[in-house]
Amino acid sequence: MDNQPQKKEIGIELTKETAAGNYSNLAIITHSNSEFFIDFARMMPGLSKAQVVSRIIMTPEHIKRLYLALRDNINKYESQNGEIRLTGNTPKNTIPFGFGPNTPEA
Repeated sequence: MDNQPQKKEIGIELTKETAAGNYSNLAIITHSNSEFFIDFARMMPGLSKAQVVSRIIMTPEHIKRLYLALRDNINKYESQNGEIRLTGNTPKNTIPFGFGPNTPEA
């Protein structure tokens, strides 16, 4: 008898509308004691307000898993394509996305 745990496959459905995606050039990340909120927004030239195109709400455990997956994918990308360079006057050790207060607002 094989004592290896069986891997479960998860089926994922991607509708045509979702597959088209949303462009975002701004992300605002906030959190409460039990959830992280990521608002993906689009800032257009000449407009004073950014429009939120998608809000993702995740548990702390899942946001950590997302962080680790992003870090892994960035490392793989950079090993194949070279370092991703940040442009503009943003210092390398800062994050250009907006981090709001710990209390999410709608």
